[in-house]
Order: sequence, then structure tokens, then C-alpha cells
Amino acid sequence: MKNELVLAISGNDIYSGGGLYADLITYAAHGQHGFVAVTCLTAMTEQGFEVFATDTEVFRHQLNSLVHVPFSAVKIGLLPNVEIAGLTLDFIQQHATIPVILDPVLVCKETHDVEVTALREELFKLFPYATILTPNLAEAQLLTQKEIKTLKDMEIAAKELHRLGAKAVVIKGGTRFSESEAIDLFYDGQNLELLRQPLLEGNNTGAGCTFASAIASLIVNGESVSKAVAGAKEFVYRSIQKSDKYGVIQYEK
Repeated sequence: MKNELVLAISGNDIYSGGGLYADLITYAAHGQHGFVAVTCLTAMTEQGFEVFATDTEVFRHQLNSLVHVPFSAVKIGLLPNVEIAGLTLDFIQQHATIPVILDPVLVCKETHDVEVTALREELFKLFPYATILTPNLAEAQLLTQKEIKTLKDMEIAAKELHRLGAKAVVIKGGTRFSESEAIDLFYDGQNLELLRQPLLEGNNTGAGCTFASAIASLIVNGESVSKAVAGAKEFVYRSIQKSDKYGVIQYEK
């Protein structure tokens, strides 16, 4: 079987639960070979959890090094500034025929120091190239500039993000709407679907990054976008279920 090549444009997570680490382990779990263009480094400092953007020219050279690799899909994660986002857009425009999974990491759980306002406009430019957009509730609110308090609000936000250019959208509702379930909402312009899984005790598994990467992997493996989303939600559930407090996952062989 051909070993498909999948790219992650994402940052590192110093605790290794999310970011490029989650991307690479997810690709490997689906039988693919992952490449990474690193957008940033992170660390816990006296000021808290901080994001340090990759030097713009270094990031440019990373992407130029990969421009001729025959990727089957690209997953985009944390873009720490406008310059990195612009270079990512240039790269994606050169790969406009392959699936692009855009996880708009505008708000790190630990901090709000990513420049949200400036990045929104750059992210909107990526929307027309996105096979699917995968924001969490906070990111969906920032992108649409609308508060999401109910499932109906989430539906309205998904339709707005689709209108802005993304071919499909899945908003990760997390624990907002239920004490016993994690509820997400998928919309592709025609189909609207709620996806549910029982809540599990949290650990260091980067659920959002893993979810987006699993969607990329399943699309590469031939699944439709809607089936890839459902399969990715199941994959994240099993990953959390089978991992320890550090996010170390014991995958079935």
C-alpha cells in the first residue's frame, strides 16, 4: 500500500499533548507519513504559557523546502502572527487541489496572547481553500463576532463560517451544552449534523489537534468529509480513553 504523505503546518506543544506531536502520531496511527513546518515554539515561563513565533525567514525556508513534496493533504494549526499566516496562504495556493484541514487556533487554552484581531482577516483568506474548518466554540465566536450560548447559536455560526468560504465546518462544542456528552456540529452547506460522544476525564491529549489531523488522515484514506469527521470524533474518544494523564496513547496494533 502506498505510504501517503501528509503535512502539518503547526506549532510545538512543550507538553507534547497537542500541536505537531499530536499531528504526527495521528498520521502514523492511520498509516501515513507526516511532515511538519513548525510555526512556533511554546514554553512555560514566569509570565505563564507563552508562544514564540518561528522567525519569518526560517518559516519561509521550511515551506520552500517542501514545495515539491507530493502531499495528499495539509492540516493547518496554530498560526502565531500575520506574517506566518500570509506565508501559509502562499503555500496553500500552490497546493490548491489537495484537501486542506484548517484548525484556526486563535485562542490557546492557557493564554490569549495570540494576536486575534489581526489574524482574523488573514484566516478569512484561507477559508476558500479549506476543505473543512474545525474551530472550537471560542474560535467560532471570534471568527463570527457572535456569542454562542445554545446549539441553535452554534448552527448559525457554522452557516456563517460556511458563507465566508469554508466548504465544510465542524464546530467543537466540547462540554458547553451537556454535562455528560461532548457535542460537535457539522455543516457542509446542505447537511447539518450533531455528533455526540460521552465525556471522559481529561488528560494531556491534544483533542483539537488530534481531531483535525484525524480528519485529514481519514480523507486521505478515502472517506468523505462527513464520514471523516465522524471517524475523527471516534478516534479522539478512543485516544483519550486509552491514554494516561500525560497523553501517552496505547494504540491498538
